[in-house]
Amino acid sequence: MTAPVEPYAHGLLDVGDGHRVYWEECGNPEGRPAVVLHGGPGSGCTPAHRTLFDPARYRIVLLDQRGCGRSTPRVLDHAADLSANHTWALVDDLERLRAHRGIDRWLVLGGSWGSTLGLAYAQAHPDRVAATVLASVALLRPADDDWLFGAGAARFFPEAWAAFSAPAPDAVGAAEMFDAYHRLLHDPDPAVRDGAVAAWCAWEAATLSLHPDPHAGEAFADPRFAATFVRLGVHYFRHGGWLAEDQLLRDAGRLRGIPGVLVAGRGDVQTPMQAAWELAQAWPDARLVVTDGGHVSADGAVAAELRRATDAFAV
Repeated sequence: MTAPVEPYAHGLLDVGDGHRVYWEECGNPEGRPAVVLHGGPGSGCTPAHRTLFDPARYRIVLLDQRGCGRSTPRVLDHAADLSANHTWALVDDLERLRAHRGIDRWLVLGGSWGSTLGLAYAQAHPDRVAATVLASVALLRPADDDWLFGAGAARFFPEAWAAFSAPAPDAVGAAEMFDAYHRLLHDPDPAVRDGAVAAWCAWEAATLSLHPDPHAGEAFADPRFAATFVRLGVHYFRHGGWLAEDQLLRDAGRLRGIPGVLVAGRGDVQTPMQAAWELAQAWPDARLVVTDGGHVSADGAVAAELRRATDAFAV
């Protein structure tokens, strides 16, 4: 892995609704502007995200989306107010951050949930997007949800699915699973709430790739990270990302003229490459790159293709 570079600027941006979003910049202040959208939606940005660009040629902007990482207030327990935490608030936050940093247009890079947010942002503000690099494309359609959270992926990981579904034995399909976990996360017994967080994290770690990775669940060992990740994930998935069914694919025409690279791993169980392939068919300016990797990561085959794409756009 390339050694990360350190930020030369950082801060907290007041975006309204009682939220302050953490941002940082690194690389070349005179370089091509780019923004990184992390996954989750509650994972937060990491130093590894900075390594996806050539720091000599890019002005790299990273942020922690509402409720996670170093943004405030942090979502940690069942009492957190999530009423102002939704996709379109995050899209507005990106516009505020772009204007705050004096950037006219930027390259948008995102993976998994970050690809969802990147597409929503680019379709809402195409004039502000110079290019896109998206990995492990997630369109948040009901069929996509049912694949991962409605027993589709259980065909590959039956033992992990048994543990994940055990707290919600009556749930059928992703929508019922999301509602069941929402109830578990708001149970008056903290042991039930903690058990739900642990079960969700174990399923996420198990399904990152068809190839076992002993390090897959390391981030979830931090209880604060795990609580934020699960609570925001369930919140967003229960609401379908505040997107109309098939909205991101239906509105792909709004991306006309924006060059894009879509990176998919054939070993990705969480977001199978079908979604990226369908998006590439609807978006002629996007190029699909297929690797043998798994779900998006800052290391491995998918990350190598992300770096190759940002290098090409820097020219």
